[in-house]
Amino acid sequence: MTDTFAPGAEVRVRFDFPEARGPAHIRTPHYVRGRIGRVVRTLGAFRNPEDLAFARPAPVLPLYHVAFDRHAIWPDAAPGEELLVEIFGHWLDAA
Repeated sequence: MTDTFAPGAEVRVRFDFPEARGPAHIRTPHYVRGRIGRVVRTLGAFRNPEDLAFARPAPVLPLYHVAFDRHAIWPDAAPGEELLVEIFGHWLDAA
């Protein structure tokens, strides 16, 4: 079961690469996997596109805006700048 995160919650993106195990449709960028971010808002609940892409039954999952410190991901970025990414809840764990 996917946890529900409130705005402000610190979350860690799963460090997983399902695309290395075979055909996959992944919306979670590789550069945020394993990183800690902060939930900005819940965007609603939607059918999982990772399953829909292969015509599999797709559970409805929460989708979040998660903010990351850009400098932690890309050292050339200015400190204090944020990167905002849409991430489905099954990719997130409490940090």
